[in-house]
Amino acid sequence: MFSWLKNLFSKLFGGKDQIALGIYGPPNTGKTTLANVISEEFTGEELGRVSEIPHETREVKRKEKVTLEADSHELTINLLDMPGITTKVDFEEFMDYGVEEKDAKVRSKEATRGVVEAINWLDNMDTVIVVLDSTKKPYNQVNVTILGNLEAKDIPIILVANKIDLEEANPEAIRESFPQYPFAEISAKEKENINELYSEIIETTK
Repeated sequence: MFSWLKNLFSKLFGGKDQIALGIYGPPNTGKTTLANVISEEFTGEELGRVSEIPHETREVKRKEKVTLEADSHELTINLLDMPGITTKVDFEEFMDYGVEEKDAKVRSKEATRGVVEAINWLDNMDTVIVVLDSTKKPYNQVNVTILGNLEAKDIPIILVANKIDLEEANPEAIRESFPQYPFAEISAKEKENINELYSEIIETTK
């Protein structure tokens, strides 16, 4: 169904019973850790495997009908954890983490397919959380590309600065680089400020 028609039905009939909430961002920003926190809190089950190796998530992971609660409101979401978006996947990057060359090349191909799959899924998103690593400089080609694609499709964005538990974290740099978006700073690993993020999700999807 065309997006404008879906939006019209939503306005006429008082909103949706559930929304597709995608978690996007570059590799290793903590997307799957955050997806696991949300999924485990409201369903008792994790969504995906976490690893320090880039592109551990190489295909879309889904958890349907997750009822999120915040500020005396409930929102049912289909939660989707996306492969990391990047402009280049190099098999040698996997080898830096001790992966054998043969396996690294397989992972590289899978990761490339995952990037394409994640981009294709944008047409099905109602709202997107973009997770950035607050220990890294935020204004770069990958981040601008992700946000630009979402804006082009008129998809609501919640920008999340993750890893604020680390000493070198600078979430304000992310806020200042992209001030136009709803914003939350969290530590998915330590579950810090997660309730504030839930409130932002509820507010953005009203």
